[in-house]
Amino acid sequence: MRKSLQLQADMAQEFGTCVFDVTLDCEDGAPVGGEAEHAALVTEMALATTAASPNALVPPRIAVRVHPVDHPSFDADMAHIAGRAGHILTHIMVPKVETVADVDRAQAALIAAGAADLPLHVLIESPAAVHRAFDIAAHPRVQSISFGLMDFVSAHGGAIPADGMGIQGQFTHPLVLRAKLEIASACHAHGKVPSHCVVTEFKNPDAIRQAAQKAARELGYTRMWSIHPDQIRPILEAMAPSEAQIDQASEIILAAQAAQWAPISHAGQLHDRASYRFFWQLIERAHQTGRRLPAEVQLFFKELGHPNGLVSS
Repeated sequence: MRKSLQLQADMAQEFGTCVFDVTLDCEDGAPVGGEAEHAALVTEMALATTAASPNALVPPRIAVRVHPVDHPSFDADMAHIAGRAGHILTHIMVPKVETVADVDRAQAALIAAGAADLPLHVLIESPAAVHRAFDIAAHPRVQSISFGLMDFVSAHGGAIPADGMGIQGQFTHPLVLRAKLEIASACHAHGKVPSHCVVTEFKNPDAIRQAAQKAARELGYTRMWSIHPDQIRPILEAMAPSEAQIDQASEIILAAQAAQWAPISHAGQLHDRASYRFFWQLIERAHQTGRRLPAEVQLFFKELGHPNGLVSS
């Protein structure tokens, strides 16, 4: 966890923006019987990291994954972590969400802890939860939905082969592919962020790059999990717009601004507010992945103070 936080700081200095979130893990990270101690550890780590950089131009982006809502440690996790560090965390990640009622319970725990404004990111990890993805995405507290690949495959009791968790099978097995598309569609329907699952082949940078490209270009995912520091740069590169795309988007947005957002002609094509929205989103993605932007376009982000983070680690 400390290495991830240090890497985040180093890359923020390199890119001039925070290009990935660090999620401190209580679900799989806490030893059995040591849940309370681990919750205290991640809370102090988040507080200490933020306190160490009070005047940083690029503040750290830190989240915590708590235990599922039906785990005996869930309430204690939320009370301690959200209660003490809710004001500096970017979000709380809740795993194994099955229903809207689970989100309601997590929201109630945040409110009880005094963190009423803290967003929730949720993990969908079962066929039943995928069925309810649109209802879950519609919840106003939910900011992002992640797909839990390995638990999803395991939930099928062997009906999906083991390679459904691998780099090839997770993009070709119909049930896995359907689940990914359903989650992405639900998120986009309600203005939420779909976050793609992990790739376990962390020693293979080409595999992670290909997976990130497929997730972004074919399945509509705008964020992706990493499980190893070596995966972060390939994910950023795969999800970032090309230099040519950035140049085109910048020219169109600056021309539109000069025209007071009325329709314009650019390179022989008509553009209006519908395409302006598309090209602005492309520029946002370029900013979030640390790409070079023209100085005039970079000013937009200094004025807006836009949030970042396309990778969650």
